[in-house]
Amino acid sequence: MVSQSALPRRLLGRTAIQVSALGFGTAPLGDLYRKLDDATAVAAVGRAFELGINLLDTSPLYGHGLSEHRCGTAIRRVDPFHGRGDGSGFVGGQPHQAVVDYSYDGTMRSVEQSLLRLGTDRLDLLLIHDVDVWTHGADAIEDRFREAMAGAYVALDRLRGEGVVAGIGIGVNEAEMCVRFAQAGSFDTMLLAGRYSLLEQPALEHFLPLAQQQGIGVMLGGVFNSGILATGAVSGAKYNYQDAPPEILAKVARIEGVCSAHGVALSTAALHFALGHPAVASVVLGAQNPQEVERNVAALSSKVPSALWTDLKAEHLIDTDAPVPSSVPG
Repeated sequence: MVSQSALPRRLLGRTAIQVSALGFGTAPLGDLYRKLDDATAVAAVGRAFELGINLLDTSPLYGHGLSEHRCGTAIRRVDPFHGRGDGSGFVGGQPHQAVVDYSYDGTMRSVEQSLLRLGTDRLDLLLIHDVDVWTHGADAIEDRFREAMAGAYVALDRLRGEGVVAGIGIGVNEAEMCVRFAQAGSFDTMLLAGRYSLLEQPALEHFLPLAQQQGIGVMLGGVFNSGILATGAVSGAKYNYQDAPPEILAKVARIEGVCSAHGVALSTAALHFALGHPAVASVVLGAQNPQEVERNVAALSSKVPSALWTDLKAEHLIDTDAPVPSSVPG
């Protein structure tokens, strides 16, 4: 066993950097002359660190980025990062402060950085995120909206025009902002979180008809309203990322009662309802493990009787004008 003390450190010229007398050249980690599996390559870097090597020599040329990706994976494992408590809810992650920048240059930098982190040279869709009152507050939203349309939108529109991306859109938490953006620019898609669900349908009156009229493909997030439509009206159930208030708990309990009467899980009904509107192309569901992914897929393939929607409308638990799966062709 070789200890770290077996590798002395030396000052690198005029810098203040102390480097190990033995460095690690990572060209082989880019599959130079022979392919390595990821686990072996990452383990090689990890072992170098264990033995006291602190100098990695890598390059974008090595495997056209593969060596850098593998080195990055190893670095994250031996030097775990911790979040800075910025209120985002992410308790780990990388030590980067979130910066809101909807300018043209900021958007272009963000796209480039995402490509680097993803390890790809193309993206299909680019979305401007969180230009809404929920995120920025009523006092700042007008400035943020103008900044986004004058900066981020112009940048994304250029990338779309050059064929770099196939479509552009926005991702927000408010149906009203979807309408504003749809009227201000030419968008291909919009991701709306929480505002069209089995619990509430504020997007039904204005945004979704406008999306159909303009050919905007709608993606829905938050169709469980932060969890309560998955857990049911239990103690501590979450709604809009906070503990659900009594009136929300009561309404969800009534919805759940109707679902139970038809032998349908509340979460399954919520998923099917969200897909019932013809403007909706996809429902985006989160998952923490393979089992949750499998559960979501199974829920989508489950059958929901049309009588369930009839009863929910009869009890005024969903909007009477809301399209439901059984009434949507195709």
